[in-house]
Amino acid sequence: MDQNKQHRANPDDRSDNVEKLQSMVQNTIENIEEAHDSMQFASAEERARIEAKNQRREESIAAFRSEIKDEASARENGLQ
Repeated sequence: MDQNKQHRANPDDRSDNVEKLQSMVQNTIENIEEAHDSMQFASAEERARIEAKNQRREESIAAFRSEIKDEASARENGLQ
């Protein structure tokens, strides 16, 4: 195998990052809703764990949305 081809990096394709991030936000929201629904059958300790995990999920959503804004801005400025 040619040595040059072996070490060539794949190009950075950011063209669908906004859509991927939006999908991640939707999936995370669905996970929050499912976890919330399961709380009615959980013990106090399990509820506390679920609430903590949902808090981390909310933080992830905020980060995803910030990244969506950055990616959308980069797309508008032609930095695909």
